[in-house]
Amino acid sequence: MTDGRSVVPAVTAPDVAPARRSIEIVPRRGLALVGLAVVFVALSIAGNWTWALMFSHVVGGALWTSLDLFVGLVLGPILGRLSPATRAEFTARFMPKMVIIMPTLVMMTLAAGFQIARKLGDLSPGSPNHPWLIASFCVVGVMAVIALGILEPANIAVLSEMNKTEPNVERIGRLMRRFIYTAGVTGVMQIATLVIMTRVGSR
Repeated sequence: MTDGRSVVPAVTAPDVAPARRSIEIVPRRGLALVGLAVVFVALSIAGNWTWALMFSHVVGGALWTSLDLFVGLVLGPILGRLSPATRAEFTARFMPKMVIIMPTLVMMTLAAGFQIARKLGDLSPGSPNHPWLIASFCVVGVMAVIALGILEPANIAVLSEMNKTEPNVERIGRLMRRFIYTAGVTGVMQIATLVIMTRVGSR
C-alpha cells in the first residue's frame, strides 16, 4: 500500500556509450627503446665494432622480414574475417606499435649493413661480392621506400582517422588493405635479400 503520494521510480543511469579512448599514434613509452637502438647502432658504427654491427644488421633484418611476412601473409587473412568492432580494437592496439617499430628496424638493418660491407671491403668494385651487394642495395632500397613512404603514412593515416569523432570506416578499410598487401609484397621481396645475403656469406 502507499500513503497517497506518487511513487517515483528509481532513476537509473542512462545507457550512454563510454567515451571512445583516444589512440596514441606514437607510443611514448616505446620511444626510449627506439632511442637505445639508435644509440647502439651509432656507437657500433663510430667504434667499428664488428660484433655489434652484425648483431644490429641480423636482428634488424630478421625482425623486418618476419614482421612483413607475418602481417602480409598471416595477419591479413585473419583480419579480413574479424567483425568490424574487433578489427577496430585490434588496429587501435597494433598499429601504433608499428609506427615506431618499422622505422627502427629499417634504420638498424641498413645502417649496420652498409658499415659491414664497407668494413669487409665488399663495396670495392674488385670484390667478388660487389655485384651481389649492388643487387641487395636495389632490393632493400625499394623495400625501404615502401616501408617509409607507403606503409608508415598509411599507418599514421589509419590512426588519425580512427581518432576522429566520426571515423570514415571505408577509408580506414582501404588504408588497412593497402598496409596489409604492401607488407606482404615487401615480405616476399625480403626472401630475395635472404638469398643474396646467404650467397654473399658463402663466398
